[in-house]
Amino acid sequence: MDLWTIIIISIIKILFVVTITLLTVSYLVYFERKISAWVQDRIGPNRVGWYGLLQPFADVFKLFLKEDIVPDASIKSIHTLAPIITLFVAFSTYAVLPWGPPVNIFGYEIPLVLADVNSGILIVLALTSLGVYGITFSGWASGSKYSLLGGVRSSAQMISYEISMGFSVAGVLLISESLRPAAIIESQSGWMWNAFIQPIGFITFLVSAFAETNRLPFDLPEAEPELVGGYHTEYSSMKFAAFFLAEYANMIISSGLIVTLYLGGWQVPYIETFGLSSGWVTMMQIGAFFFKVGAVLFFFIWVRWSIPRFKYNQLMNLGWKVMFPLALVNLVWVAILVMLLN
Repeated sequence: MDLWTIIIISIIKILFVVTITLLTVSYLVYFERKISAWVQDRIGPNRVGWYGLLQPFADVFKLFLKEDIVPDASIKSIHTLAPIITLFVAFSTYAVLPWGPPVNIFGYEIPLVLADVNSGILIVLALTSLGVYGITFSGWASGSKYSLLGGVRSSAQMISYEISMGFSVAGVLLISESLRPAAIIESQSGWMWNAFIQPIGFITFLVSAFAETNRLPFDLPEAEPELVGGYHTEYSSMKFAAFFLAEYANMIISSGLIVTLYLGGWQVPYIETFGLSSGWVTMMQIGAFFFKVGAVLFFFIWVRWSIPRFKYNQLMNLGWKVMFPLALVNLVWVAILVMLLN
């Protein structure tokens, strides 16, 4: 495959992922409002378009027209930089997650991932750890005590739960013996999903993902009843939209990571026994990956509208006194399991 072919294929994959992500984020907001309405016995958006399906476009248009207000007491350069960092981190992590097995097009074997690198999981963990800077900078640079409290809360929360998340991922890496996401998925063939082999690690990673994405019951950095709006209180127009977009993009990447690490990725158990052609098998595997991601996203939304917010001391106690020890127990269990199997 020559250089120009590689560049063209890469550009096509980038455009595909960015387009799908933006559309998914837009309609994820719509489905969150619909699911919350269903949980609370309401109707939800139903005015703009058929069943309110054009509501996301109306929201984006409204945010474009709003005035961008920057407080006089703020540090203006960092105030502008913070949402850019948050959005960059949210979109960069998509580069290493495969959404299907390699496909053969016009004689070329094309991996369905933007960057099929050996250290993919390490890159994801490194990028997600940078997300705290965007939120902390926004709280500090806004010149507001409410925003500053939200930013400080976020940094403490994300650092606390990243440790549990890292130890949970270590259990997966011990079994797969690889940092490459595609290899991790291939190691879960059949029903050998990591969610079944190490359920404690799966639960700790799932809870940590809620804390990392600032979703209820872990939305202390933006707690409206006590901090007005938290770290993004002093943001308006498209800067606020950038934070909003990043939150939902992080939900998608967290769901993709959960599916990749614990739910078999694009694997469909024993699909090769169905006697289907390779084209149909590939399509079913790609569809299976997006179906699993959609199911995890529904779970994210369902939990938000079902469980009340923790107090901050409960949040810290859960992270350090429950999640961290459980992640260590899971790591020891997996190490013993690997040693016995070898």
